[in-house]
Amino acid sequence: LREGKELSEKKSGVKISRLKVSGGGSQSDEAMQITADVFGITAERPHTFETSGLGAAINAAVGVGLYPNFEAAIDRMVHEGDRFTPIARNRDLYDELYREVYQKMYGKLGPLYKSIRRITGYPK
Repeated sequence: LREGKELSEKKSGVKISRLKVSGGGSQSDEAMQITADVFGITAERPHTFETSGLGAAINAAVGVGLYPNFEAAIDRMVHEGDRFTPIARNRDLYDELYREVYQKMYGKLGPLYKSIRRITGYPK
């Protein structure tokens, strides 16, 4: 995931300064803290982890005219939840593992991934 973040930043030219995390995993304080530490940036969760339902409610509220537009609906219906900032010693450890292990290991796994695909036929 961190590699995906870095590729997105490189391609877009826009630095990602915080993560908005939702869904079941965002209910765990530990998972949120690890996310902040691994990415090295603030991880935030909204007031509800049911963001699909929240999005549907926002669409419905605009559709029936409760709010004049999406911006107004979002402003009134979306509330900040908890915010997790990286713990320096953890961030530094994950950063070193990412640079010194993951980035070097990933490229070497390519032939093994090809073998798995050949043996299992997945993915096609």
